[in-house]
Amino acid sequence: MPLRVQILMYDGVEEQDVIGPRDVLGHAEAAGGEIRTTLVRPSAPGEVTCFFGTKVTVPAAWEPTDTDLLIVPGGSDRLINDPDVLRDLVRAQRAGVIVAGVCTGVMVLSAAGLTKGRPCTTHHLAKAALAAQGGKVIDARVVDDGNLVTTGGVTSGIDLSLWMITRECGASIAASVESVMEYEQRGVVWRSA
Repeated sequence: MPLRVQILMYDGVEEQDVIGPRDVLGHAEAAGGEIRTTLVRPSAPGEVTCFFGTKVTVPAAWEPTDTDLLIVPGGSDRLINDPDVLRDLVRAQRAGVIVAGVCTGVMVLSAAGLTKGRPCTTHHLAKAALAAQGGKVIDARVVDDGNLVTTGGVTSGIDLSLWMITRECGASIAASVESVMEYEQRGVVWRSA
């Protein structure tokens, strides 16, 4: 079975939070990794306007339980105030989906209650808010707590994706991607037992 990955798109999403992971996952698939990545939108397929105005056509609607790994990028706080999205994040994790947050996308996971009492991280400017909402903030680039994986700032989505490829597909695929991208994973990956 291929690793099914969805990246949740919405108006105001930070471009790098999406493109970094998408690029890494695409290179991993090209290197022989059994990965299928889909951009999804909460309500229906359609166009989103990213943080800096980039328009992206999203081909699929988000089905919370129809993936193995869901990546929630940061950007605007629109999803934090969407009760349907928050409910569906909980539903996804309960169904066995690994839920991952990039940058302030972690604050969406926090709003859904997924980080409460758990090791996590986010962009350095949001760490105090994450802790105030009950997250056990770890000073690491990537924090892997099993079915919850969180990352620091904008470019850490690249490191998240490389880590998930290492974890789910093996180090040789991740090393191949690093070679093609001429990029090496940065910072610490903190992992629970």
